[in-house]
Amino acid sequence: MSQSPPSLSERFRGYFPVVIDVETGGFNAQTDAVLEIAAVTLKLNEQGQLERDTVFHEHVVPFEGANIEKAAIEFNGIDPYCALRGAKPEHDVFKELCKHIRKAQKAAECQRSVIVAHNATFDQSFVNAAIERQSIKRTPFHPFVSFDTTSLAALCLGQTVLVKACEAAEIEFKQSEAHSALYDTEKTAELFCYMVNRYQMLGGWPLNKEEN
Repeated sequence: MSQSPPSLSERFRGYFPVVIDVETGGFNAQTDAVLEIAAVTLKLNEQGQLERDTVFHEHVVPFEGANIEKAAIEFNGIDPYCALRGAKPEHDVFKELCKHIRKAQKAAECQRSVIVAHNATFDQSFVNAAIERQSIKRTPFHPFVSFDTTSLAALCLGQTVLVKACEAAEIEFKQSEAHSALYDTEKTAELFCYMVNRYQMLGGWPLNKEEN
């Protein structure tokens, strides 16, 4: 008799991984603006392999009094006040994000969402600060647990820079599209899936445990 495929809730101890990237107006999560955010949820396919699922992406209007460093927007190429960005207020974006993630988390029968990001502390700090600043009570995210693809890539691929890690994993990465929250999130999701699936293929995570 064939066994049913594993569930995502079994893979990460009830945690629901959400790959996130933010583009910001600086490095200080308490004072600097969130300008763009993207999130990719994940799922296990019938073969038990991790793959991308849903995508959330929004441009964000800087919160009132937000600091925006010139060097930061020169680096990411974002004009914070360009009407063509279609930016939404920070409160609306993060409320929608939390609702979107809660729905996907519930469907996966997971108990809490965990941010997956390249240099995860940075993105997690900005997400946490925005959620607190906007007094959003029903956050799905764990306040401090995260999965850092920088550390995982160092272990699995001997690389820490996102583009170099993707190259080592033979994932196409166009440097000209980097520093877009959506593009970086999609590539980080591909990289995370590659590393998790590779570990499984090498026997590092047994899907079927023998009965005692």
